[in-house]
Amino acid sequence: MSDISLKVVLVGETATGKTCIIERFVNEKYLDNPDSTISAAYKNKSIQIGDQKLSLDIWDTAGQEIYRAVNQNFYLNATIGIMVYDITRLETFKELKKYWYEQLKTSGDEDMVFGIAGNKCDLLSQEKVDEKEARAYAKEIDAVFFLTSSKENVGISNIFEECGKKYLEKNKLKESKKDKGITISKDDFKGDQEKKKKKCC
Repeated sequence: MSDISLKVVLVGETATGKTCIIERFVNEKYLDNPDSTISAAYKNKSIQIGDQKLSLDIWDTAGQEIYRAVNQNFYLNATIGIMVYDITRLETFKELKKYWYEQLKTSGDEDMVFGIAGNKCDLLSQEKVDEKEARAYAKEIDAVFFLTSSKENVGISNIFEECGKKYLEKNKLKESKKDKGITISKDDFKGDQEKKKKKCC
């Protein structure tokens, strides 16, 4: 079975830890006080989901407002969009809902798989974002959700793998219905996922 290449973008406010998440996932290293990303940076990693190998082309995009217009170009044709917020900064979650989700939905692939990373969960004692609210929002937009910590290596691989798995499931369902001459919509897939009642940790 040939490899499948997927374009993955990480978005979110500045200093939410996007670069650290990618560094931990790709190189298994923790970056303490990394430099801010200038516009965007690229890395690649392959993962195995069942008998299928996925080659992930991962784009780390800057959260600063001055880069927002140019960064829209990096969302084009993205098949997985992971939105990152800092659990200790409520405004980062508000902007995720207000701005980042809309950007991905508008500019990304029509069948994009969404993920939400509640990052810096090693600072749970300083939590400002209600986890239940974040999970409810993830369910509302049909997104994979994980609390993550690049420092403690919590949830990092999980969110990439679950998004990859969801892409394969979604694509399989789409191809199945296509073979049967049935038109599939995003609502069809969302309903199928809810029937499974699958819960991410």
